[in-house]
Amino acid sequence: MDKLLLIDDDTELCDLISEYLTNEGFYIEAVHNATEGIDTATKNNFDLIILDVMLPDLNGYDVLKRIQEKKDTPIIMLTAKGDEVDLVVGLEMGADDYVPKPCRPRELVARIKANIRRSKDKPATNTNHDSKITLGDITLDENNRLFYFNNNDISLTSAEYSILSTLFINHGETVSKEKLSELAMNRKLTPYDRSIDVHISSIRKKLDSISAEKLTVKNIRSVGYIVIAKQ
Repeated sequence: MDKLLLIDDDTELCDLISEYLTNEGFYIEAVHNATEGIDTATKNNFDLIILDVMLPDLNGYDVLKRIQEKKDTPIIMLTAKGDEVDLVVGLEMGADDYVPKPCRPRELVARIKANIRRSKDKPATNTNHDSKITLGDITLDENNRLFYFNNNDISLTSAEYSILSTLFINHGETVSKEKLSELAMNRKLTPYDRSIDVHISSIRKKLDSISAEKLTVKNIRSVGYIVIAKQ
């Protein structure tokens, strides 16, 4: 049974979400403030954390940062419906996914399952390739779910790893956003979903900061993304 932590100060919403997710076969623990949320998240092992952006004692972004300093648990942010700023900031800071409020139960369950599956499994891609792939000065080690630069690990979120590894495995071809969403995010792309774009932006920044632009992810307009290694 997958174990979830819900951090949200809306107790009525927590009760509704908890009841629904329990009926879906999850074990869920709910806390209602940032301080307790950080303490519970960092002292216990959860398969996924659902974190509200707006909390009374500390904003969700700070909570996200505090948790990530000690844990690599997948985190889904609950954002205000239509608030693109919350969406972008949360993903840029390392959240794995987001669900707008008021959240639709089926969508929330689908996102939870997709993120847990992604964090536990290797990317669902063509297996006819080596477990290690080097492009430019970056190496993908699929067996250990890691990327290396000069033998040092590159810090990536679960979502960032899945997206970049999918591009590495399919290097030499442009991968559509639809295909990236299905292979890396374990879900179909929906209208107005910008999560792939935001994760790619974060990946680019991390690569540029360490790789001296020897490796980049290029956007092919109206087609998708391709990873390019410069000689």
